[in-house]
Amino acid sequence: MTTDTFIADCRARLAFDLLSNTWNAVVLWTLRDGPMRPVELRERIGGISSKVLTETLHRLRFNGLVDRLADPDAPSRIEYRLTSLGRTLLAPIDAVGAWAFEYGDEVMAAQEAARTPDPPSARPTR
Repeated sequence: MTTDTFIADCRARLAFDLLSNTWNAVVLWTLRDGPMRPVELRERIGGISSKVLTETLHRLRFNGLVDRLADPDAPSRIEYRLTSLGRTLLAPIDAVGAWAFEYGDEVMAAQEAARTPDPPSARPTR
């Protein structure tokens, strides 16, 4: 990597943009075991609206990470599956998940500490 790794239009920034959307990583991870219909995805994921799931699947298709499969015998039966490119993101998603598992308590403690006002004795005097 060079010092210009994270400037606009660089490939590293592209990857971070893809992974910074919470739902992108969640949908990719959920599809790791095989194709799923949108209703199945929503049930497995939980907490995602149909609209947000549709937008996420569209974004992932646009970036070549998932394929949309229509059953020729039942055109309304749509499934989504990871592309080979989408599968390449599973290891980084897993690594971020492992990091969160190991350090998540520390991050949540820091957030809680930031929300708690300083006691009057700890405040700087003027």
